[in-house]
Amino acid sequence: MATSNKRWLLPDGVQETLPPDAAAVESLRHEILQVFERWGYDLVMPAMIEYMDSLLTGTAHSLDTRTFALVDQLSGKQMGVRSDMTPQVARIDAHLLADSAMQHRVARLCYCGHLLHAIGDGITSSRTPLQIGAEIFGSDSISADVEVLSLMVATLHSVGLSGISLDVGHVGIFRNLVKNTALDNDQEARLFDMLQRKSIPDLQQYLQELPLSSELRQQICQLALLNGDVSVIDEARELYRDAGAELLASLDYMHKVVASLQSRYPRTLINCDLAELRGYSYHTGLVFAAFLPGQGREIARGGRYNDVGEVFGNARPATGFSADLLNLYQLCDPGSGTPTGILAPDLDDVGLATMIENLRSQGERVVVDLSEMTLSALEQHCNRHIIQVDGAWTVKEV
Repeated sequence: MATSNKRWLLPDGVQETLPPDAAAVESLRHEILQVFERWGYDLVMPAMIEYMDSLLTGTAHSLDTRTFALVDQLSGKQMGVRSDMTPQVARIDAHLLADSAMQHRVARLCYCGHLLHAIGDGITSSRTPLQIGAEIFGSDSISADVEVLSLMVATLHSVGLSGISLDVGHVGIFRNLVKNTALDNDQEARLFDMLQRKSIPDLQQYLQELPLSSELRQQICQLALLNGDVSVIDEARELYRDAGAELLASLDYMHKVVASLQSRYPRTLINCDLAELRGYSYHTGLVFAAFLPGQGREIARGGRYNDVGEVFGNARPATGFSADLLNLYQLCDPGSGTPTGILAPDLDDVGLATMIENLRSQGERVVVDLSEMTLSALEQHCNRHIIQVDGAWTVKEV
Protein backbone atom coordinates (compact mmCIF):
# COMPACT_ATOMS: atom_id res chain seq x y z
CA MET A 1 0.00 0.00 0.00
CA ALA A 2 2.86 2.36 0.86
CA THR A 3 4.41 1.75 -2.55
CA SER A 4 1.12 2.63 -4.24
CA ASN A 5 0.88 5.91 -2.31
CA LYS A 6 4.30 6.97 -3.58
CA ARG A 7 2.93 7.06 -7.10
CA TRP A 8 1.10 10.24 -6.16
CA LEU A 9 4.25 12.04 -5.06
CA LEU A 10 5.79 14.73 -7.26
CA PRO A 11 9.56 15.28 -7.49
CA ASP A 12 11.11 17.78 -5.10
CA GLY A 13 10.55 21.32 -6.26
CA VAL A 14 7.79 20.35 -8.71
CA GLN A 15 4.29 21.68 -8.03
CA GLU A 16 0.90 21.55 -9.65
CA THR A 17 -1.85 24.17 -9.36
CA LEU A 18 -5.35 23.01 -8.44
CA PRO A 19 -8.80 24.66 -8.35
CA PRO A 20 -9.61 27.39 -7.55
CA ASP A 21 -6.01 28.67 -7.71
CA ALA A 22 -5.46 27.49 -11.28
CA ALA A 23 -8.27 29.70 -12.58
CA ALA A 24 -6.98 32.63 -10.53
CA VAL A 25 -3.45 32.20 -11.92
CA GLU A 26 -4.84 32.09 -15.45
CA SER A 27 -6.78 35.29 -14.77
CA LEU A 28 -3.60 36.94 -13.48
CA ARG A 29 -1.68 35.79 -16.56
CA HIS A 30 -4.34 37.32 -18.81
CA GLU A 31 -4.31 40.56 -16.83
CA ILE A 32 -0.53 40.97 -17.12
CA LEU A 33 -0.47 40.08 -20.81
CA GLN A 34 -3.15 42.73 -21.34
CA VAL A 35 -0.83 45.27 -19.70
CA PHE A 36 1.96 44.20 -22.06
CA GLU A 37 -0.36 44.46 -25.06
CA ARG A 38 -1.37 47.99 -24.11
CA TRP A 39 2.32 48.94 -24.04
CA GLY A 40 2.78 47.58 -27.56
CA TYR A 41 4.31 44.14 -26.86
CA ASP A 42 3.48 41.20 -29.12
CA LEU A 43 2.93 37.78 -27.58
CA VAL A 44 5.11 34.83 -28.65
CA MET A 45 4.89 31.19 -27.57
CA PRO A 46 8.31 29.48 -27.78
CA ALA A 47 8.59 25.70 -27.91
CA MET A 48 9.08 23.77 -24.68
CA ILE A 49 12.12 21.90 -26.08
CA GLU A 50 14.83 22.93 -28.52
CA TYR A 51 18.25 21.82 -29.64
CA MET A 52 20.69 22.48 -26.84
CA ASP A 53 23.00 24.82 -28.77
CA SER A 54 20.03 27.10 -29.44
CA LEU A 55 18.64 27.00 -25.90
CA LEU A 56 21.94 27.96 -24.28
CA THR A 57 22.75 30.85 -26.58
CA GLY A 58 23.88 34.00 -24.82
CA THR A 59 23.23 32.66 -21.31
CA ALA A 60 25.00 29.35 -21.94
CA HIS A 61 27.41 29.06 -19.03
CA SER A 62 24.80 30.25 -16.52
CA LEU A 63 22.05 27.86 -17.67
CA ASP A 64 23.84 24.68 -18.73
CA THR A 65 23.73 23.09 -15.26
CA ARG A 66 20.04 23.97 -14.88
CA THR A 67 18.86 22.58 -18.22
CA PHE A 68 17.46 19.07 -18.59
CA ALA A 69 19.08 17.34 -21.56
CA LEU A 70 17.57 14.57 -23.69
CA VAL A 71 18.21 12.96 -27.04
CA ASP A 72 15.88 13.56 -29.98
CA GLN A 73 14.78 10.11 -31.14
CA LEU A 74 14.27 11.40 -34.69
CA SER A 75 17.58 13.18 -35.33
CA GLY A 76 19.85 11.80 -32.61
CA LYS A 77 20.77 15.37 -31.61
CA GLN A 78 20.90 16.60 -28.03
CA MET A 79 17.88 18.61 -26.98
CA GLY A 80 17.01 20.49 -23.84
CA VAL A 81 13.90 21.54 -21.94
CA ARG A 82 13.95 25.30 -21.57
CA SER A 83 15.13 26.70 -18.24
CA ASP A 84 14.79 30.32 -19.41
CA MET A 85 12.71 31.76 -22.24
CA THR A 86 14.95 34.77 -22.97
CA PRO A 87 17.29 32.96 -25.41
CA GLN A 88 14.25 31.53 -27.18
CA VAL A 89 12.72 34.97 -27.62
CA ALA A 90 16.07 36.24 -28.97
CA ARG A 91 15.98 33.46 -31.57
CA ILE A 92 12.42 34.40 -32.50
CA ASP A 93 13.46 38.03 -32.89
CA ALA A 94 16.32 36.97 -35.17
CA HIS A 95 13.90 34.82 -37.19
CA LEU A 96 11.52 37.76 -37.61
CA LEU A 97 14.45 39.74 -39.04
CA ALA A 98 15.24 37.23 -41.78
CA ASP A 99 13.86 39.78 -44.23
CA SER A 100 16.60 42.37 -44.79
CA ALA A 101 13.95 45.10 -44.94
CA MET A 102 13.26 44.46 -41.24
CA GLN A 103 16.86 44.71 -40.01
CA HIS A 104 16.35 48.02 -38.19
CA ARG A 105 12.95 47.18 -36.71
CA VAL A 106 12.50 47.63 -32.96
CA ALA A 107 10.66 44.54 -31.70
CA ARG A 108 8.70 44.38 -28.47
CA LEU A 109 7.94 40.77 -27.53
CA CYS A 110 6.32 39.22 -24.46
CA TYR A 111 5.81 35.64 -23.32
CA CYS A 112 4.51 33.37 -20.59
CA GLY A 113 5.24 29.69 -20.08
CA HIS A 114 6.54 27.00 -17.76
CA LEU A 115 10.25 26.39 -17.30
CA LEU A 116 11.96 23.27 -16.03
CA HIS A 117 15.08 23.52 -13.88
CA ALA A 118 17.36 20.55 -13.29
CA ILE A 119 18.32 22.10 -9.96
CA GLY A 120 16.40 24.64 -7.89
CA ASP A 121 17.56 28.19 -7.32
CA GLY A 122 17.59 28.06 -3.55
CA ILE A 123 16.22 25.64 -0.95
CA THR A 124 12.53 26.44 -1.35
CA SER A 125 12.47 27.55 -4.97
CA SER A 126 10.27 25.86 -7.52
CA ARG A 127 11.88 23.87 -10.32
CA THR A 128 8.84 24.56 -12.52
CA PRO A 129 8.33 28.35 -12.41
CA LEU A 130 5.81 29.97 -14.72
CA GLN A 131 7.92 32.69 -16.33
CA ILE A 132 6.30 35.85 -17.66
CA GLY A 133 8.24 38.70 -19.17
CA ALA A 134 8.81 41.29 -21.87
CA GLU A 135 11.80 42.20 -24.05
CA ILE A 136 12.80 45.01 -26.42
CA PHE A 137 15.11 44.14 -29.32
CA GLY A 138 16.82 46.61 -31.64
CA SER A 139 17.26 49.65 -29.39
CA ASP A 140 20.42 50.49 -27.45
CA SER A 141 18.96 53.69 -26.02
CA ILE A 142 18.41 54.75 -22.46
CA SER A 143 14.72 55.13 -23.38
CA ALA A 144 14.47 51.36 -23.97
CA ASP A 145 15.87 50.53 -20.52
CA VAL A 146 13.61 53.14 -18.90
CA GLU A 147 10.59 51.68 -20.72
CA VAL A 148 11.34 48.12 -19.61
CA LEU A 149 11.87 49.22 -16.00
CA SER A 150 8.69 51.32 -16.11
CA LEU A 151 6.75 48.39 -17.54
CA MET A 152 8.02 46.17 -14.73
CA VAL A 153 6.82 48.68 -12.12
CA ALA A 154 3.47 49.16 -13.90
CA THR A 155 3.00 45.39 -14.10
CA LEU A 156 3.60 44.88 -10.40
CA HIS A 157 1.26 47.75 -9.55
CA SER A 158 -1.42 46.34 -11.87
CA VAL A 159 -1.62 43.11 -9.86
CA GLY A 160 -1.97 44.99 -6.58
CA LEU A 161 1.60 44.86 -5.30
CA SER A 162 2.32 48.17 -3.59
CA GLY A 163 5.36 49.26 -1.62
CA ILE A 164 7.82 47.77 -4.09
CA SER A 165 11.40 49.01 -4.23
CA LEU A 166 13.97 48.79 -7.01
CA ASP A 167 17.65 47.91 -6.97
CA VAL A 168 19.51 49.34 -9.97
CA GLY A 169 23.10 48.60 -10.94
CA HIS A 170 25.41 48.45 -13.95
CA VAL A 171 27.75 45.54 -14.66
CA GLY A 172 29.99 47.82 -16.72
CA ILE A 173 31.41 49.36 -13.54
CA PHE A 174 32.88 46.12 -12.18
CA ARG A 175 33.84 44.91 -15.65
CA ASN A 176 35.85 48.04 -16.35
CA LEU A 177 37.66 47.80 -13.01
CA VAL A 178 38.90 44.27 -13.69
CA LYS A 179 39.21 44.16 -17.48
CA ASN A 180 42.88 45.21 -17.64
CA THR A 181 44.04 43.05 -14.74
CA ALA A 182 45.69 39.64 -14.78
CA LEU A 183 42.75 37.99 -13.00
CA ASP A 184 41.60 34.66 -14.41
CA ASN A 185 37.96 33.61 -14.68
CA ASP A 186 37.92 31.81 -11.33
CA GLN A 187 39.38 34.80 -9.49
CA GLU A 188 36.93 37.15 -11.14
CA ALA A 189 34.05 34.82 -10.26
CA ARG A 190 35.10 34.71 -6.60
CA LEU A 191 35.27 38.49 -6.47
CA PHE A 192 31.84 38.69 -8.06
CA ASP A 193 30.39 36.29 -5.48
CA MET A 194 31.82 38.25 -2.54
CA LEU A 195 30.54 41.53 -3.93
CA GLN A 196 27.07 40.07 -4.38
CA ARG A 197 27.07 38.84 -0.80
CA LYS A 198 28.64 42.12 0.38
CA SER A 199 31.02 40.04 2.46
CA ILE A 200 33.46 42.85 3.28
CA PRO A 201 35.91 40.88 5.52
CA ASP A 202 36.18 38.02 3.00
CA LEU A 203 36.50 40.53 0.16
CA GLN A 204 39.27 42.48 1.87
CA GLN A 205 41.20 39.32 2.71
CA TYR A 206 40.86 37.89 -0.80
CA LEU A 207 41.88 41.14 -2.47
CA GLN A 208 45.18 40.99 -0.62
CA GLU A 209 45.92 37.66 -2.32
CA LEU A 210 45.38 39.04 -5.82
CA PRO A 211 47.98 40.70 -8.08
CA LEU A 212 46.32 44.12 -7.92
CA SER A 213 47.51 47.58 -6.98
CA SER A 214 46.50 48.91 -3.59
CA GLU A 215 44.41 51.61 -5.32
CA LEU A 216 42.46 49.04 -7.36
CA ARG A 217 41.92 46.86 -4.28
CA GLN A 218 40.37 49.84 -2.55
CA GLN A 219 38.22 50.71 -5.55
CA ILE A 220 36.84 47.17 -5.82
CA CYS A 221 36.18 46.96 -2.10
CA GLN A 222 34.32 50.28 -2.19
CA LEU A 223 31.84 48.82 -4.70
CA ALA A 224 30.25 46.80 -1.93
CA LEU A 225 29.73 49.98 0.12
CA LEU A 226 28.30 52.17 -2.64
CA ASN A 227 24.68 51.40 -1.96
CA GLY A 228 21.90 53.94 -1.38
CA ASP A 229 20.02 56.73 -3.09
CA VAL A 230 21.13 58.46 -6.27
CA SER A 231 23.81 60.40 -4.36
CA VAL A 232 26.02 57.28 -4.31
CA ILE A 233 26.53 57.74 -8.04
CA ASP A 234 28.13 61.13 -7.32
CA GLU A 235 30.34 59.46 -4.70
CA ALA A 236 31.33 56.87 -7.28
CA ARG A 237 32.21 59.55 -9.85
CA GLU A 238 34.67 61.03 -7.37
CA LEU A 239 36.11 57.67 -6.34
CA TYR A 240 36.55 56.44 -9.92
CA ARG A 241 37.38 59.73 -11.61
CA ASP A 242 40.65 58.27 -12.93
CA ALA A 243 39.25 54.80 -13.77
CA GLY A 244 38.54 55.56 -17.41
CA ALA A 245 35.85 57.02 -19.65
CA GLU A 246 33.91 53.76 -20.04
CA LEU A 247 33.36 53.36 -16.31
CA LEU A 248 32.28 56.99 -15.94
CA ALA A 249 29.93 56.54 -18.90
CA SER A 250 28.31 53.59 -17.08
CA LEU A 251 27.74 55.80 -14.04
CA ASP A 252 26.23 58.55 -16.21
CA TYR A 253 23.93 56.02 -17.90
CA MET A 254 22.78 54.67 -14.56
CA HIS A 255 22.15 58.20 -13.24
CA LYS A 256 19.98 59.13 -16.24
CA VAL A 257 17.87 55.98 -15.89
CA VAL A 258 17.33 56.51 -12.16
CA ALA A 259 16.45 60.20 -12.64
CA SER A 260 13.89 59.31 -15.29
CA LEU A 261 12.32 56.62 -13.10
CA GLN A 262 12.13 58.95 -10.11
CA SER A 263 10.18 61.48 -12.17
CA ARG A 264 7.75 58.77 -13.32
CA TYR A 265 7.36 56.95 -10.00
CA PRO A 266 8.18 59.44 -7.22
CA ARG A 267 6.74 57.12 -4.54
CA THR A 268 8.85 54.13 -5.55
CA LEU A 269 12.06 53.68 -3.56
CA ILE A 270 15.01 53.33 -5.93
CA ASN A 271 18.23 51.95 -4.49
CA CYS A 272 21.46 52.42 -6.46
CA ASP A 273 23.70 49.44 -5.79
CA LEU A 274 27.06 49.37 -7.57
CA ALA A 275 27.58 45.79 -6.42
CA GLU A 276 24.26 44.71 -7.98
CA LEU A 277 25.56 42.13 -10.45
CA ARG A 278 22.68 39.68 -10.95
CA GLY A 279 23.12 37.95 -14.27
CA TYR A 280 26.68 39.27 -14.55
CA SER A 281 27.68 36.36 -16.77
CA TYR A 282 25.42 37.50 -19.62
CA HIS A 283 24.19 41.02 -18.90
CA THR A 284 26.13 43.77 -20.63
CA GLY A 285 24.87 46.96 -19.01
CA LEU A 286 22.07 48.05 -16.71
CA VAL A 287 20.72 45.42 -14.28
CA PHE A 288 17.75 45.78 -11.97
CA ALA A 289 15.46 43.91 -9.60
CA ALA A 290 12.19 44.59 -7.76
CA PHE A 291 11.63 43.73 -4.10
CA LEU A 292 8.78 43.72 -1.59
CA PRO A 293 9.18 44.36 2.16
CA GLY A 294 9.67 41.09 3.99
CA GLN A 295 10.72 39.20 0.87
CA GLY A 296 14.35 38.12 0.87
CA ARG A 297 14.41 37.41 -2.88
CA GLU A 298 13.57 39.64 -5.81
CA ILE A 299 10.05 39.32 -7.25
CA ALA A 300 11.10 40.45 -10.75
CA ARG A 301 14.43 41.08 -12.40
CA GLY A 302 15.98 42.11 -15.68
CA GLY A 303 18.64 44.05 -17.50
CA ARG A 304 20.41 44.71 -20.78
CA TYR A 305 21.97 41.80 -22.68
CA ASN A 306 23.20 43.11 -26.02
CA ASP A 307 24.27 40.81 -28.88
CA VAL A 308 22.46 37.75 -27.49
CA GLY A 309 21.17 36.98 -31.00
CA GLU A 310 24.60 37.03 -32.65
CA VAL A 311 24.69 33.25 -33.13
CA PHE A 312 21.38 33.50 -35.00
CA GLY A 313 22.86 36.04 -37.41
CA ASN A 314 21.52 39.21 -35.79
CA ALA A 315 23.62 40.73 -33.00
CA ARG A 316 20.89 42.99 -31.68
CA PRO A 317 20.80 45.17 -28.58
CA ALA A 318 18.24 43.83 -26.12
CA THR A 319 16.76 44.62 -22.73
CA GLY A 320 13.95 43.05 -20.75
CA PHE A 321 12.60 41.67 -17.49
CA SER A 322 10.80 38.60 -16.20
CA ALA A 323 9.08 37.24 -13.12
CA ASP A 324 7.60 33.99 -11.83
CA LEU A 325 3.84 34.32 -12.28
CA LEU A 326 3.14 31.70 -9.59
CA ASN A 327 5.22 33.69 -7.11
CA LEU A 328 3.39 36.91 -8.02
CA TYR A 329 0.08 35.13 -7.47
CA GLN A 330 1.13 34.03 -3.99
CA LEU A 331 2.29 37.56 -3.16
CA CYS A 332 -1.03 39.03 -4.27
CA ASP A 333 -2.59 37.26 -1.25
CA PRO A 334 -5.75 36.23 -3.08
CA GLY A 335 -6.94 34.03 -0.23
CA SER A 336 -9.63 31.50 -0.94
CA GLY A 337 -11.67 34.04 -2.85
CA THR A 338 -15.44 34.38 -2.94
CA PRO A 339 -17.26 31.73 -5.00
CA THR A 340 -19.05 33.33 -7.90
CA GLY A 341 -20.83 30.40 -9.53
CA ILE A 342 -24.53 29.68 -9.89
CA LEU A 343 -25.83 26.26 -8.90
CA ALA A 344 -28.61 24.92 -11.13
CA PRO A 345 -30.87 21.97 -10.31
CA ASP A 346 -30.46 18.81 -12.39
CA LEU A 347 -33.90 18.84 -14.01
CA ASP A 348 -35.15 18.20 -17.54
CA ASP A 349 -36.92 21.53 -17.99
CA VAL A 350 -36.89 23.62 -21.19
CA GLY A 351 -37.22 26.93 -19.35
CA LEU A 352 -34.37 26.03 -16.98
CA ALA A 353 -32.15 24.90 -19.86
CA THR A 354 -32.78 28.17 -21.70
CA MET A 355 -31.94 30.18 -18.60
CA ILE A 356 -28.70 28.27 -18.05
CA GLU A 357 -27.71 28.84 -21.69
CA ASN A 358 -28.43 32.58 -21.40
CA LEU A 359 -26.47 32.92 -18.17
CA ARG A 360 -23.44 31.15 -19.65
CA SER A 361 -23.58 33.34 -22.76
CA GLN A 362 -23.40 36.36 -20.43
CA GLY A 363 -20.17 35.01 -18.91
CA GLU A 364 -21.66 33.48 -15.78
CA ARG A 365 -20.34 30.22 -14.36
CA VAL A 366 -23.28 27.81 -14.02
CA VAL A 367 -22.81 24.42 -12.36
CA VAL A 368 -25.48 21.76 -12.71
CA ASP A 369 -25.97 19.98 -9.37
CA LEU A 370 -25.10 16.32 -9.94
CA SER A 371 -24.80 15.60 -6.23
CA GLU A 372 -28.52 14.81 -5.88
CA MET A 373 -28.71 17.72 -3.43
CA THR A 374 -26.22 16.15 -1.02
CA LEU A 375 -23.81 19.12 -1.39
CA SER A 376 -24.64 22.75 -0.76
CA ALA A 377 -24.08 25.53 -3.27
CA LEU A 378 -21.09 26.84 -1.30
CA GLU A 379 -19.55 23.37 -1.23
CA GLN A 380 -19.76 23.43 -5.02
CA HIS A 381 -18.11 26.89 -5.15
CA CYS A 382 -21.35 28.74 -5.91
CA ASN A 383 -22.69 31.82 -4.12
CA ARG A 384 -26.06 31.76 -5.93
CA HIS A 385 -28.56 29.16 -7.02
CA ILE A 386 -31.44 28.85 -9.43
CA ILE A 387 -34.78 28.22 -7.78
CA GLN A 388 -38.39 28.28 -8.93
CA VAL A 389 -40.56 31.08 -7.58
CA ASP A 390 -44.24 31.22 -8.53
CA GLY A 391 -43.56 28.90 -11.45
CA ALA A 392 -40.65 30.96 -12.85
CA TRP A 393 -36.93 30.20 -12.64
CA THR A 394 -34.87 32.89 -10.89
CA VAL A 395 -31.35 33.38 -9.50
CA LYS A 396 -31.07 33.99 -5.76
CA GLU A 397 -28.16 34.60 -3.42
CA VAL A 398 -27.33 31.65 -1.18
